Amino acid sequence: MLALAWLAIGALVLPAALFKTAPYGRHTVKSAGPTIPARVGWTVMESPSALLPLLLFALYPRFEPVPLVLLALFELHYIHRAFIYPFSIRAGARPMPVSIAAGAFFFTSVNGLLQGWVITHQPFAMDPRVVLGTVLFFAGFAVNKHSDRILFALRAPGESGYRIPRGGLYGLVSCPNYLGEIVQWCGFALASYSIAGLSFAVWTIANLLPRARAHHLWYRETFPDYPRERKALLPWLY
Repeated sequence: MLALAWLAIGALVLPAALFKTAPYGRHTVKSAGPTIPARVGWTVMESPSALLPLLLFALYPRFEPVPLVLLALFELHYIHRAFIYPFSIRAGARPMPVSIAAGAFFFTSVNGLLQGWVITHQPFAMDPRVVLGTVLFFAGFAVNKHSDRILFALRAPGESGYRIPRGGLYGLVSCPNYLGEIVQWCGFALASYSIAGLSFAVWTIANLLPRARAHHLWYRETFPDYPRERKALLPWLY
């Protein structure tokens, strides 16, 4: 029941998020309230997703192929996101509103528990969905990491400001890093063939599709020479 409710809430968040951009990064506004350093914010808000599934697995160990694959996929993303990615953020990055970090902490706590519970309790069999989902996950992971590297390379040490990213899938869309992450979690949902996995994919789309749209509009307003053929998130479509 919790997974179904989480899925329904995620579906409702999407249309709402199209009308209000989360105020962090380039979209930060003073009215967002108190802030904390971006590195601290990312670590705090992403760490439940890295730690809670491991805790559940320690309590309910399942040394079977599919649960181990799902746990490895989940941890591959979130150990990097919680404990490696934050330290790649430049020291002078814009601080993160406490409200954003707190809301994300709540989300990753609920989602980490849901996915960890599925991994440790749902019956699994080796299935073509597991294989295809794993392939999709790694394809999305590769796109996400390659796109992030392009973004990080835009600034020399000590530089600030924004530039137009070029190379890779940036030739087609403004936010291929978000596209890669969506593909990752759609692959995970397929591999887990669970309502909980589907709910996470829906929440990822509800979060990243509106933010990709906001980034795209920001780029077009900020840079008069921004490539007009680029879409926001989906090549040739949106």
